[in-house]
Amino acid sequence: MAAAVLVALSRRHELVEAYHLIARVRLPQLAVAMGCEAMSLMCFAAVQCWLLRAGGVIWSMRRMTAIATAANAVAGALPGGAAFAAAWTFRQLCRRGVEQVLAAAVLVVAGALAALSLCTLLVIGALAAGSTGPGAVVRPAVGALVLALGTGLVVLGLSRFAGFRRVVRHAWTGAAERSRRIRQAEEALARLVDQARTVRPGFRPWLRPFAYAVLNWAFDAACLASCLWALSIGVPWHGLLLSYTLTQITGSLHLTPGNLGVFEASLSALLIAFGMQPEQAIAATLLYRIISYWALQPIGWASWTGVTLNAAGFSRSRRNRTDAHAGRRDGPRPPGGPGTA
Repeated sequence: MAAAVLVALSRRHELVEAYHLIARVRLPQLAVAMGCEAMSLMCFAAVQCWLLRAGGVIWSMRRMTAIATAANAVAGALPGGAAFAAAWTFRQLCRRGVEQVLAAAVLVVAGALAALSLCTLLVIGALAAGSTGPGAVVRPAVGALVLALGTGLVVLGLSRFAGFRRVVRHAWTGAAERSRRIRQAEEALARLVDQARTVRPGFRPWLRPFAYAVLNWAFDAACLASCLWALSIGVPWHGLLLSYTLTQITGSLHLTPGNLGVFEASLSALLIAFGMQPEQAIAATLLYRIISYWALQPIGWASWTGVTLNAAGFSRSRRNRTDAHAGRRDGPRPPGGPGTA
């Protein structure tokens, strides 16, 4: 808060100019930005919905979108909110009859697809930006690409080379013999892998959820571009995608609730680095955050209330059905109470 006040005082001229730009926003283009953000949320829900269906659980997009919107509000309410959102989503899946292993697999695979798709857009953004902009903007992208390449090589080694697998298995087994916690984690991981293997093995079936994950980020980036369009600001196409993906990587730390301050400073600085005027970059960032964060908070918490109340009713009805089934299985009791027959 203190840092935000200091920045606002030192940049009060740019903030005033940004306010005047936002006050003249064009409503049709603003509606396009809101539509892009809504499509982004639906694509995020579609990834989890597809994974559930692949695991044998059929859910409607309406239910999954409500849970995704509520989880987004939880993630934006607390520092490190992504962990709280994942735990809450896991509970909601389990309360509605999804097995714990499948629920965990859905969350893990959805997170992996989100990270992989963001890295893909980062590569595209780095190629589109070329050599423009300061070197400090490009170096984090190169570091992320090296990290992704190293992860891919490790996965390839585990899947292709038997000797590498034996070394890793030997080291893991030795650690498991010395630690009960590691042994329990190994058993849980084995169950998770078994569940993942039952979910449509092969490469081609996974193209659809990966496409949904890419569209989740792409529509969100389109929301940012539409905000620039609504403010009558020229879109820096060569650096927009790189600025967006680098800001999302920075925001993944969740140092503050909803990345307040961190996200705005990062995105504004990157847009300025690619040639935008400070007041234009600040206005575009603030309008984008109004749509992608502030407007979604009340909607998300309303969804959270509805989903939570619905889960309580679902649990009661399932418990009643279980009790009724147990009563039918035991058969009718003799008249007069126990021991009178």
